[in-house]
Amino acid sequence: METAPDRQEYPAHWEADVVLRDGGTARVRPITAADAERLVSFYEQVSDESKYYRFFAPYPRLSAKDVHRFTHHDFVDRVGLAATVGGEFIATVRFDRIGADGAPAHAPADEAEVAFLVQDAHQGRGVASALLEHIAAVARERGIRRFAAEVLPANTKMIKVFTDAGYTQKRSFEDGVVRLEFGLEPTDRSLAVQYAREQRAEGRSVRRLLAPGSVAVVGVGRTPGGVGRSVLDNLREAGFTGRLYAVNRAFDKERAEFDGVPAHRSVPEIDAPVDLAVLAVPAEQVPAVVDECGRHGVRGLVVVAAGYAESGPEGRERQRALVRQARAYGMRIIGPNAFGVVNTAPEVRLNASLAPEMPRPGRIGLFAQSGAIGIALLSRLHRRGGGVTGVTGVSTFVSSGNRADVSGNDVMQYWYDDPDTDVVLMYLESIGNPRKFTRLARRTAAVKPLVVVQGARHGGAAPQGHAVRATRLPHATVSALLRQAGVIRVDTITELVDAGLLLARQPLPAGPRVAILGNSESLGLLTHDACLAEGLRPLSPLDLTMAAAPADFRAALARALADDACDAVVVTAIPALGEGAAGDAALAEALRAATVEAPAKPVLVVHVELGGLAEALSAATSTAPQARTSAVAQPATGEAPAPADEPPAPRPPDGTHLIPAYPAAERAVRALAQAVAYARWRRDTAEPGKVPEYEDVDEKGAAELIGGHLARGAGLTLGDAETCELLGRYGIQVHRTLPAPTPDAAVAAARALGRPVALKATAPHLRHRADLGGVRLDLTDEEQLRRAYEELTDLFGTPAELRPVVQAMAPRGVDTVVRAVIDPAAGAVLSFGLAGAATQLLGDMAHRLVPVTDRDAASLIRSIRTAPLLFGWRGSDPVDTAALEELLQRVSRLVDDHPEVVAVTLEPVVVAPRGLSVLGASVRLAPPPARDDLGPRTLPAY
Repeated sequence: METAPDRQEYPAHWEADVVLRDGGTARVRPITAADAERLVSFYEQVSDESKYYRFFAPYPRLSAKDVHRFTHHDFVDRVGLAATVGGEFIATVRFDRIGADGAPAHAPADEAEVAFLVQDAHQGRGVASALLEHIAAVARERGIRRFAAEVLPANTKMIKVFTDAGYTQKRSFEDGVVRLEFGLEPTDRSLAVQYAREQRAEGRSVRRLLAPGSVAVVGVGRTPGGVGRSVLDNLREAGFTGRLYAVNRAFDKERAEFDGVPAHRSVPEIDAPVDLAVLAVPAEQVPAVVDECGRHGVRGLVVVAAGYAESGPEGRERQRALVRQARAYGMRIIGPNAFGVVNTAPEVRLNASLAPEMPRPGRIGLFAQSGAIGIALLSRLHRRGGGVTGVTGVSTFVSSGNRADVSGNDVMQYWYDDPDTDVVLMYLESIGNPRKFTRLARRTAAVKPLVVVQGARHGGAAPQGHAVRATRLPHATVSALLRQAGVIRVDTITELVDAGLLLARQPLPAGPRVAILGNSESLGLLTHDACLAEGLRPLSPLDLTMAAAPADFRAALARALADDACDAVVVTAIPALGEGAAGDAALAEALRAATVEAPAKPVLVVHVELGGLAEALSAATSTAPQARTSAVAQPATGEAPAPADEPPAPRPPDGTHLIPAYPAAERAVRALAQAVAYARWRRDTAEPGKVPEYEDVDEKGAAELIGGHLARGAGLTLGDAETCELLGRYGIQVHRTLPAPTPDAAVAAARALGRPVALKATAPHLRHRADLGGVRLDLTDEEQLRRAYEELTDLFGTPAELRPVVQAMAPRGVDTVVRAVIDPAAGAVLSFGLAGAATQLLGDMAHRLVPVTDRDAASLIRSIRTAPLLFGWRGSDPVDTAALEELLQRVSRLVDDHPEVVAVTLEPVVVAPRGLSVLGASVRLAPPPARDDLGPRTLPAY
């Protein structure tokens, strides 16, 4: 660690890796006295024009005094940051705290002058924008609230950096200089700008890996079967359209080619740029190869070598060193221990993976952290016989292995606006940044379906190779939060493919009404039952009988699609004896023709041992290259891949859809139910909710209370009176409770509160457990109260053990519970359910991320299975759900405004037909966990 020469220790936590606009990376770190030579070298490479813009005069070189001033900082009033690549400066930024008169000042002055200098060769890469985010975060940490910058009018690039940042600004012009002043508090616009830049930069960084112009495979063995040799063969056979190089130190110096591919002993010997390097050498040789790649200007790495974090502590440190080394050169990594990457676009045709066959082109983006699961997913999508069948391929495929650098978040950023991807399928074994994942998932799901299956969800720990922050939330809660973000959460890779094929082939359903038709009454009834089990609304099945011809299927399907009372159609088909491929093709063509006439509704087929129909349905309008012109596809067994030199067929014209076929009614209906739920989410989020403002909320007063309490200790649970006072600042009133250590105290408390009253035992083992008999209700006189007191002490022990309290009776209603908790990984989560042992036993709680909007609150109380009890179940009076929604939003505001409130529990909350009563409450305070979603853009630290 470096030490500053003045007052402060070197702030190592300011160091960060960032992704730039073009997809490359840079290191941001504080400038220290040890950087004098780097600064001089950097300045010598800056053009005279850029120097003039920085100093407003010709300034050919830095004096010794300048170098000292620009490298010696106290990290409080004077701070300098540098962006580095390969250890050398490419840009600098600094601020100096100033007072009201513009002179140098110390705290509490809260304004600073800021200035940038970017090397000309790196201008236009978004370096200054990234540095502005980081220097602003540093300034806020040091108590600076405003920046001022003086810029020459001709320096339009730097003016644009400031004006595009999204901060609230004031501009003036005096003495030929533009003066910009802006506050540093993040605004909705500045966050939107930051997120948009993040998406473009991270998306482009993945695009550089998936669409390289040249690939070098390092570690190509001379004997077949090795990893490097396999990757090279797969690239060649896929018909990679760029330049390909084979690299192995063991090659003879005179060797110019290897299997027709230019051969070299090392990457630096390649006399042309290399965009992507696939490293298939042993882990101990990787650092030397990474260094060669970095010096040669390679833009990205796929590391298939194993022996990293998955192998234990030594491998974990080797993995950290790998990431640090690659990022120092501005390179991103897929892996280590990766299966590889695939891009089926005809202009790329990249198979830099261990998959022996190039997947068929299609509209599905596929991400898998596990190579084995990646193989299984590719295989299922490739097969035409059995299971979910048909020709459906992928646009791109990424298997990240240990995902030390490039993660599912990065690939999602790429797929968000990738025109070749319509559906995203992801197999995840860990989520490294849940806050960011849910934010990106919500944005992606708003434009294209995102289907996720999570492995290792019951093990409680991430796979050994994955360095991720632990979450205390149960898997059910995480799943609920993902669904809130629009993610289609499934449990198995079979369901992942089932849902993906439907969403890639068919339009979204407008509602849950399902028409069922087919030639088997039994199969129709099974489909009907499956629809009811999945919460859909099936119409009565239409039995066409086994005598139905393809024309009958077409006519029936056309009528169903034209019926306004139906939103989707499930066709069930059982083959007649003796029917062969010709009959399958005829039925497939009939169904396809009917859907062409009415393309707005999804159609699914349930078939029983009918492989030919599934193939024909897909082949009718397939996007994949076909080995034959027949409508019937090749059988799955022994099927050969499409020739590498055969270009893929174009995408079907608008209005035509492939019809997915399923071997079981339950699988088809489950996929349809997931599509219905996703379509409903899309409709609901088209008009986002609002976080309401309440005039009676005293945010400042609550902050003063919290600060005073935390001054007593780092973490504490508030007492009853303190809890009521804090909640009262947010308009949450808790029903008054008085202690009753003796029968006489209980009588006095009842007199003070007014009868009828309740007598409750609040000992931890009895609290909120009315089923154990620790509560006596509706006590209307002194005799009943004393008798109840005696019963409780006889049953459960002394008053000191019971901790009895007296509380005025609240209006009768439904007992509920409201909780909020700050999870270090996922953030603030609001939960709701009915109170009682049954709810705890069934896990019937609903969850939403904070802040909760009015729409979130309304959906939250309707998401639990026992919600009908709130809405007049079996003739009971409906309760005041509007008051309940308001309570949820007030709790959300409290924990969102004050992250020091790490846990809130309101239990029970009795919701009556009019109003509600909070009968019990607890609040825990602690220093909030660090948030990585509100600061400047950074890559995960290593």
